[in-house]
Amino acid sequence: MSKEAEWNKRFNIGIDSIDTAHRKLFSIVQKLIHLSKDENNGPWACAEGIKYFKNYTAEHFIDEENYMQSINYPGYEIHKRLHDDMRFKTLPALEKDLTESDYSQESIQHFLGICLGWLTTHILIEDRAITGKISNRWKTDNAGADMDALENALIAALQEIFRLKTEIVSEHYSGEDFGNSLIIRLTYRHTGGKRMKIFMLLEESLILSVVSAILDMPLTKMDKLVMNAGRELSLRIVEHLGIYCRLTSQYHLESSHFMTPEQFRKTLYLEIFDYSLLLNTGHGYFAFCAKSEQDPLRTSS
Repeated sequence: MSKEAEWNKRFNIGIDSIDTAHRKLFSIVQKLIHLSKDENNGPWACAEGIKYFKNYTAEHFIDEENYMQSINYPGYEIHKRLHDDMRFKTLPALEKDLTESDYSQESIQHFLGICLGWLTTHILIEDRAITGKISNRWKTDNAGADMDALENALIAALQEIFRLKTEIVSEHYSGEDFGNSLIIRLTYRHTGGKRMKIFMLLEESLILSVVSAILDMPLTKMDKLVMNAGRELSLRIVEHLGIYCRLTSQYHLESSHFMTPEQFRKTLYLEIFDYSLLLNTGHGYFAFCAKSEQDPLRTSS
């Protein structure tokens, strides 16, 4: 992770004030990575460093938003929502995880992995889009009642199935690394030809904890038993979401597959999800991505 936090010239978008702030953010993350390895002063130093990172991020977002408004950037509204999601949802959730775990190594790695991944993706796509060099990834934002309904349904499903209290970390998950995970792709088909793809990422610590509780025996490694149990649990989650996702009798499960991180990253790069959420269960992180699409072979003219 230390090498990933190094500044690279490909992160320059060509706006001096923004590039300077980005270099500073990477520098702070780099220092946090080193501090996290200090067994004696790590927790205290990380707490101070994270507070500084949070404050500097908030200042940078304001400056960047002012710049976008000054040039009448057409993607300002969605860009600001991405900032707000990070500022008011992701960072507070990560900070809460750190505090409640007394700055455990796992919570520190969650913080660093998610923040570093978010920074990298946001700069390379969303911030470069400000200059008109590329197109922004987030074209629309399913905020409002639909998002609230999905979040509430997901939280209820996870609490019912996993017996764990769950909270939203991000409404714009972009593949940030939160640790080794079981990745499952489920494809449902409607009788009219429409398909729905659902991707779930379950952190290994989460799936091991849940399956151990179900079987009433300690499990410490990801074997075929645990992976297949994870797939069955994912199917149950979708069943609980059935009413919201409109997975009625007209939908049927077409396929279910395990994915490698590389396969998921490729999918993330090629496709735009309708919904992409990151949640914390207290025993590990969980990501849910969904995309609805029309089968091109059956699209009516």
